[in-house]
Amino acid sequence: MITGDLMDIKSITRRIENDGSIIGEDTAKKSALFLPLIYKNNTWSLLLEIRAAELKRQPGDICFPGGRSEKIDGSMRETAVRETIEELGIRKEAIQVIGQMGTCIATSELFLYPFVGVIESDEPLKPNPDEVQEVFTIPLPWLMKQIPEKHSLNFTVDKHSEFPFERIVAGKRYPFRNLQISEPFYEYKGKTIWGLTARILEHFVFLMNHRMFD
Repeated sequence: MITGDLMDIKSITRRIENDGSIIGEDTAKKSALFLPLIYKNNTWSLLLEIRAAELKRQPGDICFPGGRSEKIDGSMRETAVRETIEELGIRKEAIQVIGQMGTCIATSELFLYPFVGVIESDEPLKPNPDEVQEVFTIPLPWLMKQIPEKHSLNFTVDKHSEFPFERIVAGKRYPFRNLQISEPFYEYKGKTIWGLTARILEHFVFLMNHRMFD
């Protein structure tokens, strides 16, 4: 039985019962991604990019079009479209966004918002060489039959860092749990897709009906 002022409890209840937010989202950096579907060779394919070798961050990695949200963007959807236009050199009219996937929490400081859409098959692609080294497509019938390899990465606490160990019970002897991340890997025609791109790709496949292309 609840004791005390019930009006206080009712007030607290109203404030928390419809909280659909993700803790930390308001302060995290935000990026939007676009998973472009293109109809070619009588089937649907997903387009991916190989990042330019001159980029400071993740040169040569495979990714989807996308990037950080900017003040000019009215929404994360607009971010995804703008970045796709800039990276692939296509018209806005050639893009049709058909839906948004679940938010990907890359770290507590970076949230990714993936959108899925269609690029007109006859739209000429003019990738920006400053950002994109190459583009390629993966047919969905092939993708739906793939089970990615899984490889683990281990991260440990750096006890020589400036973290205030002295302020917690047991200090540096505290039984911290080492972080283990399972990374999916896809191989397609000599190209390795891994990391966040592979995680989002794996979730896209999970959302599809695996028999839809049988």
